[in-house]
Amino acid sequence: MSKSAIPTGSNKTRSEHLLQEHVHDAYKSKGKLPEPTVCPQCGAVFHAGRWQWLQAPAGAHQETCPACHRIHDDYPAGFLTLEGEFFHAHRDEIMHLVHNVEKRERAEHPLKRIMAVEETKNGGMLVSTTDPHLARGIGEALHHAYQGELKFHYNNEENLLRVNWTH
Repeated sequence: MSKSAIPTGSNKTRSEHLLQEHVHDAYKSKGKLPEPTVCPQCGAVFHAGRWQWLQAPAGAHQETCPACHRIHDDYPAGFLTLEGEFFHAHRDEIMHLVHNVEKRERAEHPLKRIMAVEETKNGGMLVSTTDPHLARGIGEALHHAYQGELKFHYNNEENLLRVNWTH
């Protein structure tokens, strides 16, 4: 049946299914964790299907959360590079914004953390994160506040996001 022969408003469904590629992330749990589970490093609690900042109940199962696992292995999920003359002139103010975004995100999502902040050879900064969405969120907040040039590069094989903000 050609596309033009299908009546308007028809709920005809396709029998073909798109195959989704399997994304391998060694830092995601292999199965459902027993509830409650507490991370012995940071104290985050896995409850109601997600990691949260809660008081750990007595006798809770213990397992390292994905963020602490990444920090231990020094294997970030996101990198944010900050460069440019404007950045150099307003470094303290911009880094304050970076840390405020991380603080806000981390309060709601324990797996979104800054792992390290390092100065680059050209005087810029490299911020590594435990979550690619945090790197993207910080980059977007900087772009919203100060404009500049914002670029993203996602590497599917490594499950890694590189964000570059220049101004």
